[in-house]
Amino acid sequence: MDEEHGTVTLRLLGPVSAHLLGQPVMPTAPKQRQMFALLALHAGRVVTKQTLVEELWGDEPPRSFSTTLQTYVLQLRARLAAAARDRGWARRLLETKHAGYQFNAQLCDTDVAEFQRLVRSGRRAGEPAATAELLGRALALWHGPALVDVPAGRVLRAEVAALEETRLGALERRIDADLALGRHADLLGELTMLVARNPMNENFRAQLMTALYRSGRAGHALEVFREARRVLREELGVEPGPRLQRLHQAILTGDLDIESTWLAS
Repeated sequence: MDEEHGTVTLRLLGPVSAHLLGQPVMPTAPKQRQMFALLALHAGRVVTKQTLVEELWGDEPPRSFSTTLQTYVLQLRARLAAAARDRGWARRLLETKHAGYQFNAQLCDTDVAEFQRLVRSGRRAGEPAATAELLGRALALWHGPALVDVPAGRVLRAEVAALEETRLGALERRIDADLALGRHADLLGELTMLVARNPMNENFRAQLMTALYRSGRAGHALEVFREARRVLREELGVEPGPRLQRLHQAILTGDLDIESTWLAS
């Protein structure tokens, strides 16, 4: 860590912000915001000029794209240098590499990096309490859709989609851990909302069925299955997958171990 200037605090999981020594340093111009966000997402890794061009202009870059990129970098460094009162530090943060540019990860504090670290730890945790705690902390870092107020080209759209998939996977795993800990009644409201927002997600439906069954509401659990079958048939022309089918059969037969069957699947 740079003892004099500290780190740039980058918040990307929701509305984007960047602060240095308490001062906002996030650009306001749309294309500079795109460039800044892409560099911040990849802190510690080089973002090539080709990738930046694809993000900013797609298949129709201007003839002067190379000069324009250099101008954007100079303007970003100027903002950082003004906040740090040190041009050299700004160049250490936003580094020029042979193929492109990168933010120095040692000078960045990003919520994306912390989210990914906590998700990895949660996945490696050996027991449900630790899994639920670590993944809960990871999910609490989100304050809306990632990069919600930044214009996105196709590169950023792909990055945001990947982050959202990781978030959903962490959420499903955290709920599995909570179910294993017997928190089924506490999960009913959250799972009902998740199913309503993600009607095609069979994992959320299976988790809701499990929570309902374990709360003594087998009839409601079966209704969730019937609704899943209707939606999947109407929207995709398919039947529910093996997990939902096994869970449905277990409820019909009164299998008291359905929660362990689901959580182990």
